Amino acid sequence: MAILSNDQRIGNYEVKRLIKENNYCETYKVEDEKGEAFFLKLFVLKNTPEKMLNAENRVTSIEIMSKLRHKNIATYVEQGMYQSDDVGDCQYVVTNYFSGELLADKLMREGCLKVEESVRIVKEVLEGLKFMHEHHFFHNDITPRNIMLSARTGGTAELIDLSHVSKYVGGSPSFDTSDLDERYQSNTTFAGMYNNATDLFSVVAIFYTMLTNRVPWDITFPEGATRKERIKIVKEARKNPLSLDDLTIEEGYKHILMKGLGINGVCKYADAELLIDILQNPDKNNELEQPRHEERHQRSGTGGTYGEQETQADVEIQKGKGRGFEDIAGMNQLKQLLTRKVIFILKDKEKAAKYKLLPPNGMLFYGPPGCGKSFFAEKFAEETGFNFILVKSSDLGSIYVHGAQGKIADLFKKAEANAPTIICFDEFDAFVPNRSNRGAEHQAGEVNEFLSQLNNCAQRGIFVIATSNRPDMIDPAVLRTGRIDKMVYIPMPDGEARREMFKLHLSGRPCEDIDAEKLAAMTDGYIASDIAYIVNDAAMGAAFSDVPISQQLLEETIESIRPSISKEVIRSYEILHQKMEDTENRNQRPKIGFIQ
Repeated sequence: MAILSNDQRIGNYEVKRLIKENNYCETYKVEDEKGEAFFLKLFVLKNTPEKMLNAENRVTSIEIMSKLRHKNIATYVEQGMYQSDDVGDCQYVVTNYFSGELLADKLMREGCLKVEESVRIVKEVLEGLKFMHEHHFFHNDITPRNIMLSARTGGTAELIDLSHVSKYVGGSPSFDTSDLDERYQSNTTFAGMYNNATDLFSVVAIFYTMLTNRVPWDITFPEGATRKERIKIVKEARKNPLSLDDLTIEEGYKHILMKGLGINGVCKYADAELLIDILQNPDKNNELEQPRHEERHQRSGTGGTYGEQETQADVEIQKGKGRGFEDIAGMNQLKQLLTRKVIFILKDKEKAAKYKLLPPNGMLFYGPPGCGKSFFAEKFAEETGFNFILVKSSDLGSIYVHGAQGKIADLFKKAEANAPTIICFDEFDAFVPNRSNRGAEHQAGEVNEFLSQLNNCAQRGIFVIATSNRPDMIDPAVLRTGRIDKMVYIPMPDGEARREMFKLHLSGRPCEDIDAEKLAAMTDGYIASDIAYIVNDAAMGAAFSDVPISQQLLEETIESIRPSISKEVIRSYEILHQKMEDTENRNQRPKIGFIQ
């Protein structure tokens, strides 16, 4: 029985009808006060699997959805809480209502699709995945039923159902796996690994389905089969070579299918952008792949094929060249403090030695998502002129026991060999989760390796910057002197910062006279990525009409776009900031960041 009834109001919406349900989640069509349609997904928190909830007993995937805004991904609108007399606390998320046809329904209706149409759909899905992977998230459930061909945009492919989205997983998934379609899953997911390559396996499997109107290896499941039984069937079928003999397509596309699905259900692609390039030039795929392959192994100093040398970190060392803090709008207080307290000591070794100043070991940038923590870290490196390594959790993942620990050690070895080097760990809580928390036990070895490598690493010419939206989830042993010395809260941009952001993003574009002060006032509660999105969206509208960007167009764009972060989330970060300051067991640090 549905929790919500037709015509019932929930938040700013009126329920129209129930669409689908399972034992912990229901999806509804709703309308706002203007009669515009949306989807509302309601999670019954007491029934939702524990692994899908965070420390605050909230659905983790909803927080992730709020960060993903792209034309090929279902659009997040807002979230909220609902109290039901029957089932208790519920959390809901609202997304844009996508009208059109599911790819699965199109295949059922038409059978095989033409090569040109199949390539277009795959490329559009890959564009959404590229954006998702760049933000260190993975979809994990890409099937023909989770791709919508939008009627609103003339059949553009959009990834929908983001309930399985996660960061890199190298052990126990943080989402329910019982409803996954194993026929479109890479074999490595059956061992608990979800990453770039597993998403791309699913995309290539769908490419095969569009060209043949059947699933790869023609796998079928008996009715009522358990997940364990389904996995066994899939793994057994994939022991045999995948036949492409009946496919009358270019050899380049056959090469993509064979490499993307692998000999044994393991994808040999790990880069969505590379796969897009190859799809555009299927007859030149070897030429396109070889430079990336060589570049990958030149960076790591290894040879062989993808998947080998699992103890070597696949990272790129960038030279610290650029405009540094000049590219950061506002945040003057923070820039000045870091210049005096950190950069000065790092750069002027003679004066540091004269006054016996100990160089800082590392610092943590924490605060709400989308406020520029990773960007600030990159510009910090440019300001120092040091070498810079940006590390995502997937860069250190391994399917082998102790493989990730070896990669961590190799990363610090590379940094020391190229000292002075700044290593930036993006979303640091994924690297060093609190070992006392449920589900983090399997990463204890990796956390211990980090503790060992972080110990006084400044003496080896290494400075660590970590970023995190959830510093309270980081193992406390990491956040002490001699490891991560400084904690820097980067809050929501204030009015001055928003004004400078508008100026920065509008710079170099054809514009009329723009009142950045007014735009800043209109965007109270908007984060840095929201402002970048607003300017780009307005610029697209102006470009389509071939007119300069106007104040009116910018204001209309602001009015049509809600802030990515709700007031409730902002308040939760203010509480978290206070909690982090109150519980520090080290020397008192000055509060830095924006003046609120």
